[in-house]
Amino acid sequence: MKKSEKDDMGFLDHLEELRWVLVRATVSVLVVSVVAFIFSDFIFNHIILLPKSPNFFTNRVLCLLGHRLNSASLCINSSPLKIININMAGQFNTHIMVSVYVGFIVAFPFVALQFWQFVKPALNDIERRRTRGAVFYISALFILGVLFGYYIISPLTIHFFGSYSVSQEVTNQINIGSYIGSVASVTLATGLLFELPILIVFLTKAGIVTPQFLKKYRKHTFILIMVVAAIITPPDVLSLLLVCVPLWLLFEVSIVISARLYRRNLKA
Repeated sequence: MKKSEKDDMGFLDHLEELRWVLVRATVSVLVVSVVAFIFSDFIFNHIILLPKSPNFFTNRVLCLLGHRLNSASLCINSSPLKIININMAGQFNTHIMVSVYVGFIVAFPFVALQFWQFVKPALNDIERRRTRGAVFYISALFILGVLFGYYIISPLTIHFFGSYSVSQEVTNQINIGSYIGSVASVTLATGLLFELPILIVFLTKAGIVTPQFLKKYRKHTFILIMVVAAIITPPDVLSLLLVCVPLWLLFEVSIVISARLYRRNLKA
């Protein structure tokens, strides 16, 4: 749709276009979810349940590093976690839930593209040139965050809670819904948290924040990052640092990007 046509659209026309954006985004997630539902054997055995196995990439690397450093504590998930199901429809509900999670993650670039095409006509030519490749960066940061959560945070979370015990009389047999919920929440949370630079860019362009504001509240942001990291990770120092460091680096990159945008706005 041309920008002149976009300008002539009324409020209800915009709502109608937004409705179709939501429909296309939802359909894309559902289509991928159906495909994921069909290929459940591969998704469960080779993706979802793999982080609890000693053969998982992260577990093998840490264990190899532990042998070289003579530190047995680095060999995480050396004993595969036992997953059980205690609900009649538990496995079926888990099957559907995992399919939707996979559908959202895989279809995320298309969903981002749909919303970007809805917003793009409202931008002028200069803003369009400056935001070229926005969908790529939004999708790349999200996928990077998901991979970070899956390969780094998930195995550490599984090891900590799976091996934690208050007494030798109590055996850990984790319900499949609890296991899937932990892995999914960690991966999706880190995926969304990695969108921090995009959020800062948007707030800077909207004039809500400035680089001076970000620098002034840098210490407060660090505390906030630690709180968020403590929520989505097990309560140990290593997991906390593994989340805090990347998020802090993303925040520092966001300050640099915000400063450049701010200078451009002043020149304009």
